[in-house]
Amino acid sequence: MTATLSPLPTQGTPAPKRGSYWITTFGCQMNKADSERMAGILETMGYRAAAGEFEADLVLYNTCTIRDNAEQKVYSYLGRQAQRKRANPHLTLVVAGCVAQQEGESLLRRVPELDLVMGPQHANRLDTLLARVEQGQQVVATEEHHILEDITTARRDSQVCAWVNVIYGCNERCTYCVVPSVRGREQSRLPEAIRLEMEGLAAQGYKEITLLGQNIDAYGRDLPGITPEGRRRHTLTDLLHGVHDVAGIERIRFATSHPRYFTERLIDACADLPKVCEHFHIPFQSGDDEVLRAMARGYTVERYRRIIDRIRERMPDAAISADVIVAFPGETDAQYRRTLALIEAIGFDQVNTAAYSPRPNTPAADWPDQLPEAVKVERLQELNALVERTARERSARYLGRVEEVLVEGVNPKDAAQVMGRTRTNRLTFFAADDGRGGSFRAGDLVKVRINTVRAFSLGGSATPA
Repeated sequence: MTATLSPLPTQGTPAPKRGSYWITTFGCQMNKADSERMAGILETMGYRAAAGEFEADLVLYNTCTIRDNAEQKVYSYLGRQAQRKRANPHLTLVVAGCVAQQEGESLLRRVPELDLVMGPQHANRLDTLLARVEQGQQVVATEEHHILEDITTARRDSQVCAWVNVIYGCNERCTYCVVPSVRGREQSRLPEAIRLEMEGLAAQGYKEITLLGQNIDAYGRDLPGITPEGRRRHTLTDLLHGVHDVAGIERIRFATSHPRYFTERLIDACADLPKVCEHFHIPFQSGDDEVLRAMARGYTVERYRRIIDRIRERMPDAAISADVIVAFPGETDAQYRRTLALIEAIGFDQVNTAAYSPRPNTPAADWPDQLPEAVKVERLQELNALVERTARERSARYLGRVEEVLVEGVNPKDAAQVMGRTRTNRLTFFAADDGRGGSFRAGDLVKVRINTVRAFSLGGSATPA
């Protein structure tokens, strides 16, 4: 998955002009948030966004290593840019993110045209690292680094919805996952800093905030303080209560959750706090307890089902999305069928699916019982068909209902329509004409009657105000 960033006007004292930049982002929401911060740094330095990747003076790939195909795509992109740099030595070529952290100096041996290789913990230091590049150095920054509070202004990719990091890194040791080794240990931001950032975003007109963490339910474990009741003073639940009243913010979401730490107290807070949206992304990864133990996930299928049951008890219309991996080493057909059965039983609104991909420096990559590629393809195809059917069935409940939609912008495929999301995170399209001689704009909250349902999106018409 890629996303490109377009320019915003630079505020304050003009920086010296340094040419144009292009950022391509692979992977997760954390990477997208990192790219926005790095774009903000580049614009503060005097760079402007390029019209295209091959016109840019600085090209930055913010990379993902969670799957092998994402990593290989990076090398394909790099090959084209390396060829371009041989003809234009003034091009600055940067690899950031998880592939950079994983490969380090070996990236320079593979692609000697690179100027800067930097891990995700160094995103806030992009200006300092580029200053060394400008002095003629070839720089590798992959050492463990304490992430300082953001002092730069992110170049947000939306005018309505914004990411806010609350915890970096991950302390889990899932046997298939490379994230802890590339993103480092958990580092929670102080709640005061998070609230201050949200207040600043509200002042700029942002309406929706997604609180981000690789394992967001772990928020606050590394912060000091115990309550008189004997629990940690800083938890995700406390954070939600602490930022809920930020004026101007209409909606709050959070991701990504881990079933091991998803508490009943958190569910109750989500039900009780009106701004917290009724959408939960809680990966389950497998529907079989033995596979979950092999993955070192730390919960059972029954524990996962109790979480979903409690969410639906408190918020019956809540949308549930998840991640799942099939064809994990040693997974039998019966174990795989239990995953399908769990998806059927729960009825997910959306599931991100993947066939197991061995990743460097993870225990499962060295296990002898790897499954054949043909089995991976077969299981993933069947899984995807089930996920789409389940999503379509879940979408059917919206037909004829009136849903609150936060407009995010114009439908890029139809200028006569705007698009936005329901509180349950269903993408929704409807006519831009507001019926009063004007058009709906980004940031508007609109009541929309749903008349078209699809597996992963809805269509409708605005109801009279």
